[in-house]
Amino acid sequence: MRFRVGFACALALAGTVASAQERLALSRAVYVENFGSGGSMRTVEAASRLKRGDRVILMIEWTGAEARKGTVVRSAIPRALAFQRGSSDALEVSVDGGRKWGRIGDLRIGDRLASPEEVTHVRLRVHGKTAGRMTYSAIVR
Repeated sequence: MRFRVGFACALALAGTVASAQERLALSRAVYVENFGSGGSMRTVEAASRLKRGDRVILMIEWTGAEARKGTVVRSAIPRALAFQRGSSDALEVSVDGGRKWGRIGDLRIGDRLASPEEVTHVRLRVHGKTAGRMTYSAIVR
């Protein structure tokens, strides 16, 4: 199954918001990871097509006035993607649609620990910064 890049990028970055008193400019990009023969050579390219099993890197950059306390950049994880990991320990995740936040290994669904594939949203607190980047990796389901 293949997606057109415009649709795939829109899907992958749907729901990205900056919530704050200050306005931040957001830019977004989707990259696909490729591995050469034997898995020794890794390349990262802007996504032109996505297919089931592709490993992708989603990047959200922000710029603007110095963010005030409480400012967060957050993004919904599209159902077509299975979250794998974030690029920073400061990245928080939710497994319940954004109601509760924490880190994988701490969040629970019922009696068990949640797995990375169950992440529904990611967020990063950005107060005190004028620019930055949030990235995470996922696999196309």
